[in-house]
Formats: sequence, C-alpha cells, structure tokens
Amino acid sequence: MTTVSTLPHWDMTGVYPGLESPEFAAGFRAVQTHIESLRDLFDAEQIGGGLAAPLDQAAIERFERVIQRLNAVLDEANTLGRYLVAFRSTNSRNALAQARYSELEQHLVLLTQLSTRFTAWIGSLDVEALIGQSALAAAHAFALRQARLRAAHLMAPAEEALASELNVTGGAAWGKLYDTLTSQLTRPFERDGQVQETPMSVLHNLAHAADRDLRRRAYEAEIAGWQQVAPSLAAALNSIKGQVNTLTRRRGWASPLDEALFNARIDRETLGAMFQAAREAFPDFRRYLQLKARALKLPKLAWYDLYAPLGGSGRVWSYEDAAAFIIEHFGAYSARMCDFAARAFRENWIDAEPRAGKEGGGFCMWLRRDESRILVNFNPSYNGMSTLAHELGHGYHNLNLAACTPLQRATPMTLAETASIFCETLVKMAALQHATPSEQLEIIEASLQGSCRVTVDITSRFLFEQRVFEQRQQRELSVEEFCQMMLDAQRETYGDGLDEAILHPYMWAAKPHYYNSERSFYNFPYMFGLLFGLGCYARYQRDPDEFRQGYDALLASTGLADAATLAGRFGIDLHAPDFWRSSLDVIRRDIDRFEVLVER
Repeated sequence: MTTVSTLPHWDMTGVYPGLESPEFAAGFRAVQTHIESLRDLFDAEQIGGGLAAPLDQAAIERFERVIQRLNAVLDEANTLGRYLVAFRSTNSRNALAQARYSELEQHLVLLTQLSTRFTAWIGSLDVEALIGQSALAAAHAFALRQARLRAAHLMAPAEEALASELNVTGGAAWGKLYDTLTSQLTRPFERDGQVQETPMSVLHNLAHAADRDLRRRAYEAEIAGWQQVAPSLAAALNSIKGQVNTLTRRRGWASPLDEALFNARIDRETLGAMFQAAREAFPDFRRYLQLKARALKLPKLAWYDLYAPLGGSGRVWSYEDAAAFIIEHFGAYSARMCDFAARAFRENWIDAEPRAGKEGGGFCMWLRRDESRILVNFNPSYNGMSTLAHELGHGYHNLNLAACTPLQRATPMTLAETASIFCETLVKMAALQHATPSEQLEIIEASLQGSCRVTVDITSRFLFEQRVFEQRQQRELSVEEFCQMMLDAQRETYGDGLDEAILHPYMWAAKPHYYNSERSFYNFPYMFGLLFGLGCYARYQRDPDEFRQGYDALLASTGLADAATLAGRFGIDLHAPDFWRSSLDVIRRDIDRFEVLVER
C-alpha cells in the first residue's frame, strides 16, 4: 500500500530550477519587461476604445502586430504565474512564493488593463470585415466576436483601469486571505489514541472512512474548524460579492448570473432546460441516498455518511495501482491518451500528498505548451483513483489545446469538464468489467456519490449563491445568515434523502469557488460538464470509431465556439430538456443497478 509519505510532489524544475535561481529571476524580469513593452506598443498604436476607425491595410497590419504580441505576452505571463501558484497552492507558508506572486500581481494588473483596452478597441472595429480580410483575424474569429460583445459592457477606460488596480487589494486580496486561512487551518483530532493538529484536507478525507464514529468525529472537527474562521470568511464573502454586484451594475449587466452565462457561453434557455431536468431527477437521487442508508443499516444518512464506503471488497487502490490502471484503460481508448497519462506520471506532473499548508480538493492547471500540473489529495480508494483520472482528463484537454494561442484556448467552465468526465467514465466502466458484486457496489456507489454531488449539491450551491447576490445588494450578511441560507438550500435539494438535523451549514466556508472575485457562479458549469460529458460518452458507446475521429478536434475547439455550436457537431440540442434527461437516464440506470446490488 502507498503511504502518505511516499505520495509524489510535482516537479517544477523543468520550468525553473527553483524560486531563488538566476533563471527564475531572469524569467521574472523578462515578463515584467515584456508587459511594459506591450504597453508601449498599445500607446504607440493608440489601442483603446473610441470611434470606429476605417479598416484599411494599415489598420489590418496594426491589428496583426498587436494580437501577435498580446498572445506572446499572455503565454509568457501564464507560465510564470502558474509556476508560482504551484508553490503557493502546495505550501501557503512559503513566504518567498507568496512575496513573488504578490509582486507579479502588480504587473498582471497592467496586463489586465491592456487586455481591457484590447477588448474596447476590438469593439470599435468592423470585426466581420476584419475577419474577412485577415487570416490571423479569421483564426481568432470567435474571440474577436466575443470581445466585441464584451466591449459593450465595459466602463470608461479610466474606471476599468481603477477597478483592476483596486481588485488587487479588494476582491483578489479577500480571496488570498481565504486560501491562506483555510490551507493553514488545523484542528486537534484524536486517532489511534493520539491527539494531533490535523489539516482540514485530512479531516475531509476521513469522510471516506469505513468507521462511522471516525467519520462523525472528523465532521464535527471540520465544522468546529469552519466555526473558528467563519467571521473572517464571512467578511471575505461579503466583500467579494459586494464588489461583484457593484461592477456588474456599472458594466450594464442585468445580474452577476447574466455575466456568468456569457462567460460560460450558454444562455438562460440552456440553463433552464438543464436545471429542469435536474430537478426532475431529485427523487431518483433521494432514492439512491435512501438505498445507501439501508445498505449502511441506518434509518437515514447524516451529512457525514455521504461518502461512506460500501462494498466491503477490502481493495486498496494504492497510488501505483491507480496509475497503472489509468494508463492501461486510457490506452484502451487511444494510444495518444495512454501516452499522455504515462508521461504525466513519469515526469511527476502530479502532487498527490495531503499535508498542512496545501490546498484541499483537486485541480489541473495548464502550465505551458502541452504540459499541465495536477493537484490532488489522494486517498487509497476507488474514489481517489477516479479523481486522479478526472484531473488527468483536464490535462488531456490541455494537450489538445496545445497548438492554440491564449486567446484561442480560453475555454469556459461549461466545456472545461468535458474531457475530465469522459476520462472518469472510461475508468469507471473498465473497473466494472471484471469486478465482483462487492466491488461493483463500491464502484457504482462512488460514481453515484459524484453524480449526486454535481447534480443535487451543485443545485444547492447555485441557489445559495444566487440568494447571496440578491440579499447582498441590501446589506452585509452575518455568519448565521450565511449558515441558514445554506441549510435552506440543502433542505430544498436533498429533501428526505438526508437527515435534516445533520447537514453542513458551513459549506459556504468550505467551498473555495465562492471566493473568486472574477468568476461568479462557479457551480452550474460542473453540472453542465457532467451531463455533457455523459452525453459524449453515450455517443462514444454508440459508434466508437466515428466518435474518436471528432473528439480530439472537439477538445481543441472549446475556445473557438459557443457551447451550442460545439454540441451541434454531435447532434445535441442544448435547449431541449430531453438531452439533459437522456444524460440523467445514464445515472438512473446506475441507481437501478445500485438497488439490485444493495438488495443482493
């Protein structure tokens, strides 16, 4: 079995030897210099909003100079920023990484301002004529059309510049406070007769423990931890949502949700169809939760039972086992996907060890070209293996975007989950093929855990955030009000599937997604991603060869079209509730199979 001490940390030396290396210092100076040079170019070319300019040959050449340089600087700044994030996210006590990232933020403010000037400038051009006369513009057609639409929601240039500067000490600073507080937060916890200060990520992982008393005590310790920092987190949440409300209003959006939908590249009709289908499926998910309670010989599940293991197979998925299984079954799909996964493990792209100072949860970030880095807090279970496959799916998506410029690869959250869900489903189906009934129960239940979280819990998080934005327009909200709003949303969605007396009132504190001042409603895209990914997998099952021919091209195009256009390539109508119902039918079949296994 893999122990915590042997789990890998990611290797960043391929970018720079270290934070104190001359190479990093030179790279940092280069990014600073190139951002300033980009500003000089923008000033010389008079890039900004204003009256529409004639589109002559000189204007086309000017556009091509500017967009090529902007893409190059965005690419360079991204790699440097992600390099620093790699140190901050795995050790929030790394003072040097925190200091250098704070220094970089000052330069990124200027880059943000230049990007806003570029958007305003595109809004003043005849975009369609430009696309027709420039091959470079045609290659960036979708980004330019989006920029033209976004330009209509910009404040005056001076106001936009001020907003980006103030965000560093406003919303972004509150978000940084959240990251620092939560990554360093520990609670005294007794296990095996010893009391130790235990990180929240480790307490959260104990939700997967077989011992119910251990799960309960870990849940209670986690709740106590959130209570400890709740006043600070409430101040952060009030400040971030207040800032977003102000800027949304000043930029002419009807609501933060309307801006989030634009960024997600879907419309309200799509969102409504998806949520309609999800609500119709709530009774099925409650049936699953009641079946799980029966399997655990409980009258009803408490919150801390949601991730309790079932099956009793005794199988431990060591990290090495998980890696080998993923590589093998990615290979059953394609050699390219297999080679990608093997490279990620071989070159240490993954940081897997839970530890103090490290962020909880998991994520995959694009680093440069075809490289990504993956953070997980691995636990030796099927769920740990599945999460690893999920995050590697994001990395495979990034591989397919490698040839795109930064402006071409900007993928919305709705489409960013496509490859991760697909890859997670690949390993699930492979694991089921030769599993015993006990192992099948474990696998199906782990999958249903995720589906329930992304359908039912995501709906509760969406309802909570929507109501916070509405009430925050009037005044700041207290810790008690945040907790009550979260409980109300959980009762509305989980219903009689859970014990209403033991829910999670501090889920607003536990979820970092609420604390991003530049990305609101970081919730419904997960549901979209799950159901769209399941829809893609269903089409793969129907005709594997035809699906393979178009899938990588779909992933490479997620920054080049809206969600409806890309879905149309596979004959999917996102406005039709029937598509979303068909994806949920896949989950319903899992629930039926789960019922048979539980009864057995």
